[in-house]
Amino acid sequence: MDPALRPRKNHQLVTVSRIADLRAAAPGGLSRRRVTLQLGLCLTSLVWPLLATMKVEEREAFLALARPRAFTRNEVVCHEGDPADTLHLVESGHLAVRSGLATGVTATLTILSSGDYFGELALLRQDRRRTATVMALEPSRTLSVAAAAFDKLCVRNPHIERVLSALLADRVDALSRRLLETMYEILDRRVYRRLVELANAYGVDDGTAAIPLSQAHLADLVGAARPSVNQVLKRLADQNLVKLGRERIELVDVAALARRYPQ
Repeated sequence: MDPALRPRKNHQLVTVSRIADLRAAAPGGLSRRRVTLQLGLCLTSLVWPLLATMKVEEREAFLALARPRAFTRNEVVCHEGDPADTLHLVESGHLAVRSGLATGVTATLTILSSGDYFGELALLRQDRRRTATVMALEPSRTLSVAAAAFDKLCVRNPHIERVLSALLADRVDALSRRLLETMYEILDRRVYRRLVELANAYGVDDGTAAIPLSQAHLADLVGAARPSVNQVLKRLADQNLVKLGRERIELVDVAALARRYPQ
């Protein structure tokens, strides 16, 4: 499985958004220092790759500038072509990254989950325009970091540019592999791969996984017509590997499905 395309399973943690909620509800409120101390506890559970090379105190200072954002199901976080003024760090939920052509044809590039981030590429572009549309597939939370804070981070930590270069190279490699896969891999294997990736994103429990997405969502992610993807799913259902429901796909044996395509 392509590491850059494999979302991480959600973590159960005290998020910055939750800290903000506690601060608002606590008698007299929580001090900024107390918020930072609470935030330090979170960093042991969730560290975004973009910030992984920073010292703990640097991450705390950077994340203290972040603004908690909440999005409802099917809410668009940003549109392709919009002015870019923020970097988003995903705290919870799942978001789809989509891109399209002038003809109206669109495709879902990947699904983001807790620990992922988006928007850094737009902040590096000279025109500072969003390169994709991001939509929440369910209630989701992010930490929104202003472009000015991101620029200061890069100035204070020159190694961040090297980290960004490596991460962007991984994404280019992953997208190149996805393109080759779409061109030369049979549809069945593409469906298997996407299902296992989604299982990792939504969490595998005792070898099974529940994916709260429609077959249309899956077809969009696979890059194929819905009827064709539906046929593959029906064959898997006949083999008792998946169970199909409305806006839901259950994987009965994730390991067995993973063995159906080459690593």
